This record gives sequence, C-alpha cells and structure tokens, in this order.
Amino acid sequence: MPVAGLSPLDVSLAAAAGVAIAAACGLRAFLPLLALALGVHFELIHVHPGAAWIGTLPAILTLVWATVLELAADKVPALDHALDVVALGLRPAAAALAAWATFAGAHPALAVAAAVVLGAGAMGVQVAKAKVRLGSSMLTLGTANPLLSFAEDGITIVISTLAILAPIAALATVVFAVWLVRRTFRRRPVAP
Repeated sequence: MPVAGLSPLDVSLAAAAGVAIAAACGLRAFLPLLALALGVHFELIHVHPGAAWIGTLPAILTLVWATVLELAADKVPALDHALDVVALGLRPAAAALAAWATFAGAHPALAVAAAVVLGAGAMGVQVAKAKVRLGSSMLTLGTANPLLSFAEDGITIVISTLAILAPIAALATVVFAVWLVRRTFRRRPVAP
C-alpha cells in the first residue's frame, strides 16, 4: 500500500535515499540520521507518516548533539574502540530505522525487508571499519586513527548529503563503492 499522495518517483527517490543513508550508517550512526531528519524537515524527502517525527525540531536537536558527541569521541584513540563496540548494535539499528522510514512509502513488507537487509549491510560496513581501525591501532599505536576518523566523516557527509539532494547519485556512489571494495579485497588464487 503506497502512502497516499506520493508518486512512484517520490517513493523511488526516497528508497534510493534510504539505501544511501543506511550505508552511511555503517560509518556513523547519527550523522546520516541527522541528514535524513533535515531532509524530512525541509520536505526534500518523503518518509512513512509513522516516521515523520524524525523531522521535528526536538528530534533534530537530539541528533545534532548525538552527532557532535559521536564525531568527537571517534577522534580519541581510546574512545574510538569503545565506540565501535557500542556501535555494533547502534549503527545497524540506525540503518534499519532509515530504511524502514524511507521504504515504507512503497509497501510495509518491503520496508521491513529493507530494514533487515540494510541493517545487516551497515553491520558489515561497521565490522570492516572496526578491522581497519584495529589494524591502524596496531601499526601506528592509534596515531593514525583520528585521520581515518576524519576520512570516515567526509565519506559519511558526502553520501548523506547526496542521499537527500541527489538520491540516485547517492545510490550509484554506494553501488560503486561496494563494487570497488569487493574488487579490491577479492581473494586471489594462490599460485602452485
């Protein structure tokens, strides 16, 4: 049951934005949700009526504070690992929320399926990020972690902004990034 008043294009754009926001949630939990909240508030993106609360001023202010705290804590080498442990549940939940809110315009069952799949995808991104951070900590004693954190912030900002302003471009960026990572880390056969 599509949400009344939304065209198939609106639903498709919201779903594309949802995929990109969910992917960005694998790196940061609150920054992509803040982008979604601002997009809803300024009517740049349509979400399920049950998720419209995310565009309210109290939700936006809460997400601003949560984003600032998350970004600051991630720059401190000892806190970044603790944040990764907490984020194992938080980031997939944020991705699932974003997916459900944006896909619910198409059909409730599709929204639930998208929430499960994209939440799991965000967990995969989170686990890969944590492994890179752990490797960085071992190789540089944590000194490179703040630089990695700033790079992750930049990637999250770009994907989240594109998700709201140019959802198809954001979706294409996410698909390209997945393809690039898979191609880069694909196991090569060992020569006999």
